[in-house]
Amino acid sequence: MDDDERDESNAPNQADNAKPTDMSAHLATGVPGAQPPLEQNGADERNRDRTAAGLHAIYETALFGFRDMGVKRSFQTLLKINQKDGFDCPSCAWPDPDDHRKIAEFCENGVKAVSSEATRKRLTPEVFQRYSIPEMLSHPDVWYEELGRITHPMIRRQGSDHYQPISWEDAFGLIGHELRSLDSPDQASFYTSGRASNEAAFMYGLLARQFGTNNLPDCSNMCHESSGAGLNPVIGIGKATVKIEDFAEADAIFVIGQNPGTCHPRMLTELQKAARNGCKIVSINPLKETGLIQFKNPQEPLRMLGPATKLASLFLPVRVNGDIAVLKGIMKEMLEEDQRTNGNVLAHDFLEHNTEGFEEFAQDIGNTAWEEIVSNGGVSRALIGDATDL
Repeated sequence: MDDDERDESNAPNQADNAKPTDMSAHLATGVPGAQPPLEQNGADERNRDRTAAGLHAIYETALFGFRDMGVKRSFQTLLKINQKDGFDCPSCAWPDPDDHRKIAEFCENGVKAVSSEATRKRLTPEVFQRYSIPEMLSHPDVWYEELGRITHPMIRRQGSDHYQPISWEDAFGLIGHELRSLDSPDQASFYTSGRASNEAAFMYGLLARQFGTNNLPDCSNMCHESSGAGLNPVIGIGKATVKIEDFAEADAIFVIGQNPGTCHPRMLTELQKAARNGCKIVSINPLKETGLIQFKNPQEPLRMLGPATKLASLFLPVRVNGDIAVLKGIMKEMLEEDQRTNGNVLAHDFLEHNTEGFEEFAQDIGNTAWEEIVSNGGVSRALIGDATDL
């Protein structure tokens, strides 16, 4: 929030009223019968793009930045994204280089996210007065995004179907009253959204720990709690075991169930380096995503005038929920080839000293019929064989 917004939001407001003795009486209950809006339009069918990024990405970057932030503010803000003297992009968690960083160390998605945070549009108390909560719930998410940033603390009072303005003093008083009324700090849960910046989340975490608890869930918990819980007892670490530099050294990269061109376009730069080094990239995904077909790097202006870099050399159009079957097929091919070559495919010394249950695993794979693998995976045995060869 800008300083001028904070000054404006502290102006006296009749809706603030006197602080109640029991502030918890002003906490709202749910909205009975409220439902998210239904899709109003059918699917939009058109010819798909064959090349990701390029000049179109530069155009989209300028369009979102200039429209939401203005020209001057766009340059001031975008040149600080993912820089050591700037701030982390809230769009994704792709790692930043330790040494040299480009002037434009961001992607099109990052510009959209930052433009949304730094927009000049303002969501004022007058807008909340105009729309009731049930009416707001009838709109799609993009409608809220277009309203802009909230300029004033708001509260939904008991029995009301509108959010109403509240002063900063009363807002913090309400929060403090609720926290002090707990029997233990561990009864509090300091939830934060993944849309929050790393810097803001860090300060929020300090507040929670100063209060006396480590209950700091955020929306990434749903993504990573399960993977961390599974990875820790299996490999001893709850996250990836590769570094960003490993991409350029890899002979083969399997991209499984992932749309890098849509979800984290900065990954395309690393895949481009790998492809140029001769790496074979395999996409296992129901969707043949444009970002893995070919890529024009906006950081290379002269090369954008020539042909795009082809990325994935093999696409396995797996059936939805069929990835386990396809991976079993690749394992089955490898096990059979290891048997045909008298143990020249697998690292048997590693398997013997660093793994458990390999014999049972190999037996399960051997007992799984190819008909079952092809049927459940939706990928032909020939394509599975091509992936295994790589």
